[in-house]
Amino acid sequence: MDKEYYGGEYWDGSESVMEHDDSNVEGEKQRKIQDCLQKFSSRDYVMEPAVFNTLETYFRAGGSQEHVTQLLSENYTVLARTVNLLAGWLVQMDVEQSEVEERVGNHLKRLLMKHFDPQKADSIFKDNPSREIPVWLEQMIAHTTWRDLFYKLAEAHPDCLMLNLTVKLISDAGYQGEITSVTTACQQLEVFFGVLRTSLATLLDEGEDELEKNLPGFAEMVCHGEHTYLFAQAMMSVLSQEEQGGSTMRRISQEVQRSAHQMGHDASQITLALGTAAAYPRACQAMGAMLSRGALNPADITVLYKMFSSEDDLPPPVELIRVPAFLDLFMQSLFKPSSKINQDHKHKYIYILAYAATVVETWKKNERVKISKNELESTSEAIRKVHNLCCNENKGTTELVAELSHLYERILFPVVAVGVLKWVDWTVSEPSYFHLQTDHTPVHLALLDEICIHHELLHPQVLQLLVKLFEAQHSQLDDIEQLELKKTLLDRMVHLLRCGYVLPVVRYIRKCLEKLITDISLIRYFVTEVLDVIHLPYTYDFVKLFLPILENDSIAGTIPTEGGLHDPVAEFIAHCKDHNQINQSMIN
Repeated sequence: MDKEYYGGEYWDGSESVMEHDDSNVEGEKQRKIQDCLQKFSSRDYVMEPAVFNTLETYFRAGGSQEHVTQLLSENYTVLARTVNLLAGWLVQMDVEQSEVEERVGNHLKRLLMKHFDPQKADSIFKDNPSREIPVWLEQMIAHTTWRDLFYKLAEAHPDCLMLNLTVKLISDAGYQGEITSVTTACQQLEVFFGVLRTSLATLLDEGEDELEKNLPGFAEMVCHGEHTYLFAQAMMSVLSQEEQGGSTMRRISQEVQRSAHQMGHDASQITLALGTAAAYPRACQAMGAMLSRGALNPADITVLYKMFSSEDDLPPPVELIRVPAFLDLFMQSLFKPSSKINQDHKHKYIYILAYAATVVETWKKNERVKISKNELESTSEAIRKVHNLCCNENKGTTELVAELSHLYERILFPVVAVGVLKWVDWTVSEPSYFHLQTDHTPVHLALLDEICIHHELLHPQVLQLLVKLFEAQHSQLDDIEQLELKKTLLDRMVHLLRCGYVLPVVRYIRKCLEKLITDISLIRYFVTEVLDVIHLPYTYDFVKLFLPILENDSIAGTIPTEGGLHDPVAEFIAHCKDHNQINQSMIN
């Protein structure tokens, strides 16, 4: 009899091979049954989405219905129903349902964070040949609570493929604005591009306050790596050429450059490559060397000076030297008290700084048609005069007071005002400065008042300096002297408020009250001074910030009245009530 091929072996008609095959089939069935039984023995397996597939496999293999029923029922701990029962009890006890849901969700998030296994998560897709997205995952993405969980898990497990895919799905679903985690945003190019696009749109649409608040996080994301920095700066370089929003985009790009420099990253070559420096190799080499070292030097400054002051050849575009980190180096060289500058080359430093600050170029169709240097000479002279006054170690406070009128006159130049602000910061930050002062208002703080009057764009930097001094520990002063100093600083803040920088100043004082940053008597002093200078009408935003300060238990009723007849606090509150500018949501 001819042999037939069966199951990998030749069968000659005898029963031995078939019996062997039957035993294999039976063994496979028993293995499947045992695997299913092991799953049925796990806690609450009846609640698992895969229970129906497992039951089908079990019964096809010949599993016992009584056995599986017993296992599923014995291992059903009713955990989910118990949680629902407890949640229902809390709602019946007048706890808000949203609060109950938040508690349950947060506890579940903590458990998932603690027990999450990246390998098991990845197996969801490895064991799914069709690569279809599970329905439960799509449902979770639709809820804020679970999206937040995925962001945290992706931050903790950056190599998990399932989480990376989930983050991409979240980004594709339009939630890029929520992805604030640097690692999560930068893990995939598609996600990074989506987050970058959304972040830039937000920065362009929001006002100055929101810009300052969101820029640090945005800069951290962009500076995550060389590839993210190059990609983002290249995009911003292109967008900065647009007429609408181009100047704001250039500002954002420069702020990111500054942040990269402060983080210790040398991004000078990328900055120069994306600008106009590539067309001027000598200038590019000189600037690149100074930016990389973080210091100016006469040789490279001479190269730039010759190129920008030449009467024979057209100078490079002024944009080339308007790099924030580069201009900061000039401020350190010309206005920092301890800096030493070669006198033979000082005029070159001053010329380049004045050129960057004042020269106006007119471009048409990528061609420069006009260079205006009308303010170059006067600005250079102002920088020179102020440099001689500020950095002359032989001049004391008395000599500065005598020259105060000259300083006030030259502070009108914006670049000089920036230099004077830097000089004041470096000077008053010396530990012994206030210990040696005898005047109620030191001359350096008086200069801040003058800067506030003429330069609105410097208001944030002035407030930042005042806050730094206000929160500093002046250990060389006794308690009374420290109190008087802080009152002087509060006077400067009130002056800043009078110059139009209202909301940020009041917002900071409110933070001091809420977080107990300073003595309550100083808050009362500030409130009294503000009530003396403000007048009708009051804006809604001002009332929203200032009113809770007045109604604080430590402030209300503690400010003295004028002969018992004039109570400015009560009058302010009464006015707000009369004009419907006060409500409970505002106070909270």
